[in-house]
Amino acid sequence: MSYFSGFKTHCDGPGRAIQPPGRAGLAKRRLSWLLAAGVFWTVGHAEADTAVNCGGFAMLGGAQIVCSQVQSQAPTQFCTFSWALLTTGGAVNTTQGSFLLPPGASDVTVYQGAGFATALSEPIVLCQGKKSR
Repeated sequence: MSYFSGFKTHCDGPGRAIQPPGRAGLAKRRLSWLLAAGVFWTVGHAEADTAVNCGGFAMLGGAQIVCSQVQSQAPTQFCTFSWALLTTGGAVNTTQGSFLLPPGASDVTVYQGAGFATALSEPIVLCQGKKSR
């Protein structure tokens, strides 16, 4: 049974039907798309060193986000966070906030709350630092 056995052919003028591509044509097309996607991924993808590392957990009715500066030479970081949590009453609560993380800070509690049953997502933390002149 062919991959395209359930497809209807379309007519391209009198007496000429356009057939769907066979397995070989389909495989070549998939390969070309994968190669093109790989080229765009490597060309357009840039990765910066991270200066802040954060982790969050929600359990036993509480929620907490803890962050550390992992680069000793990085400037003070201004960070914002957003976190989707499920309350003990069954409602979704998106918690948001911001904080400053000085150089060398380690295991700093940047958010702590109560009344949460579980986390619906990982905490999203975005940071930006600016070197002083």
